[in-house]
Amino acid sequence: MPAQTRTPRDSWIDAGLRALAAGGPDAVRVETLAQELGVTKGGFYWHFADRNGLLAEMLDRWEHVMVDAVIEQVEAKGGDAATRLRRLFGLGASVDDLLNIELAVRDWARRDQDVGERVLRVDNRRMDYLRGLFGDLYDDPADVEMRCFVVMTLFVGGQLIAADHGGRTRSAVVKDALRWLDSSPPATRKRRS
Repeated sequence: MPAQTRTPRDSWIDAGLRALAAGGPDAVRVETLAQELGVTKGGFYWHFADRNGLLAEMLDRWEHVMVDAVIEQVEAKGGDAATRLRRLFGLGASVDDLLNIELAVRDWARRDQDVGERVLRVDNRRMDYLRGLFGDLYDDPADVEMRCFVVMTLFVGGQLIAADHGGRTRSAVVKDALRWLDSSPPATRKRRS
């Protein structure tokens, strides 16, 4: 008799994130995930003590994918701050499928203090990374902070705006906004020695 193959831990986490994106944290149910994966729910308990263990690992995965992995990708190819910002902007435009998870986590954070603290930590990490990049390019701390805030607003809040853009696509408007952020009046740009 062949050995029974367990459903990998990552499969449970991925299924949980899909359920979260589709229906919020209440949609993350062990029985439902087992049905989606085509397995019994008993396999779940090989990997997780309980549903809360899965939820915690889902948040860990979200943070890793949306912060750590992004920074690793941006930094891996090197370059000056302007080059790394452009690379970051390109990655931000390519995470459409992950934005539903981002929005679901943020909605969850409105009702769960622990998740809210996690979102605060993630946003602070993102802002710190942006501050480092923009800080290499601009002298004025207020200008640096404004640029970081606008980038975060475009990434997170842009998904919540349902406006038309005068015949233009949302993607084109975002690209123009990022191009605007990448430019500046000469007085605020750092002087090269």
